[in-house]
Amino acid sequence: MICRSAVGRAGRSRDHASPFRQNEPVRVSHALVFPASLCVCGSHGCCLAAGAGSGRKDFEEDPRAQGARGHRRSVSRGSYQLQAQMNRAVYDERPPGSLVPTSVAEASRAMAGDTTLSENYAFAGMHHIFDQHVDSAVPRLQFANDDKRLLACCSLDGTLSIMTLSPPPPTVKVTLKGHAGPVTDFAWSLSNDIIVSTSKDGTLRIWNTEDGRCIREVADPEGSELLCCTFQPMNNNLTVVGNSKHHLQVVNISTGKKVKGGSSKLTGRVLSLSFDAPGKILWAGDDRGSIFSFIFDMATGKLTKAKRLVVNEGSPISSISARSWISREARDPSLLINACVNKLLLYRVVDNEGTLQLKRSFPIQHGSQPLHSIFCPLMSFRQGACVVTGSEDACVYFFDVERNTKAIVNKLQGHSGPVLDVSFNCDESLLASSDTTGMVIIWRREQK
Repeated sequence: MICRSAVGRAGRSRDHASPFRQNEPVRVSHALVFPASLCVCGSHGCCLAAGAGSGRKDFEEDPRAQGARGHRRSVSRGSYQLQAQMNRAVYDERPPGSLVPTSVAEASRAMAGDTTLSENYAFAGMHHIFDQHVDSAVPRLQFANDDKRLLACCSLDGTLSIMTLSPPPPTVKVTLKGHAGPVTDFAWSLSNDIIVSTSKDGTLRIWNTEDGRCIREVADPEGSELLCCTFQPMNNNLTVVGNSKHHLQVVNISTGKKVKGGSSKLTGRVLSLSFDAPGKILWAGDDRGSIFSFIFDMATGKLTKAKRLVVNEGSPISSISARSWISREARDPSLLINACVNKLLLYRVVDNEGTLQLKRSFPIQHGSQPLHSIFCPLMSFRQGACVVTGSEDACVYFFDVERNTKAIVNKLQGHSGPVLDVSFNCDESLLASSDTTGMVIIWRREQK
């Protein structure tokens, strides 16, 4: 479905400057550890293929990787190797591309009705357009955790915005000002009371999301540009930051200090970071085309380098996103990767060190821009599962990862420049997308 009409624009928000408190303590809630059976989606992250530095990779799909896998019944969280063995057993017995039929799967389809995946991800049009960052690219945007209405974005104009989408009309709630250079990345804490951001000014800043105050500023010890960040999912006192001098660093945001043993070096500028759901594996992508996996010590914050995969020599890894399993019928731990190879890449995680196998690839226009993609947050009752990505042709694409042919489920048009990032709210009623012109579009899904 093609959506073109817009419903109004948000006026430019008045800037909210606030005093900076250098030494104010930061209180961040720790995440609760839930049983694996309750986890329906992964955190940001990806895995590495066995063997390091293999040069250019063949992007042809593995014929055995087409389709869904076996169900996991009582596999402990993070046990990727056992899951992979279970999946391989299913492959040997079923033809490529087939799903694993179970009574639960059939019951879930009956609950969903006869609507197809394409119908499920049909959009009624543009709900709203925010233009407070117009003329400066908006590289990242993200809805707050488990939230329908709060959305944040960062801009190369040096600011971040927190927007509220309900009650109507949608408005800019607060502007976060303080960075002296372009803001490259940010992340919400689990409780949504804190945002951390990185900038080319060489600082990590911690913000109060209610009033926009900068609680703490942490300068990069090397004085280099900070390009990406992510929270440790099981301990939001710890944040991992990547810089332009090829270094990763774990930072305790409560103290503003580096964690001993929590640093490592990649082969290039660190552009993307993601953890698996348990927070035990961290993946980092650089501008030389490499993805590294690290084992994260939950007790000390120490990083141990495990694997390296060269996706495509010299092609920047602009986005990494992890999911514990894609759908109720395809329970593979998976990684979604944008790598400037004119394809969106889906990898299967096969062991506890982050070894990757290429599962699928989807054609998109991606040669140079820092594009991002996401797994759809809700576990689908329908056959198939969706991923969403931006593209340099100014469109938003939805792909069914279990469809062997004609994988495009939907395509949204309305941006005037390359779409850099996309984000769903928690119930998938709204999708947000941002582009190189500074426009943020909120898309409303059709109500069934």
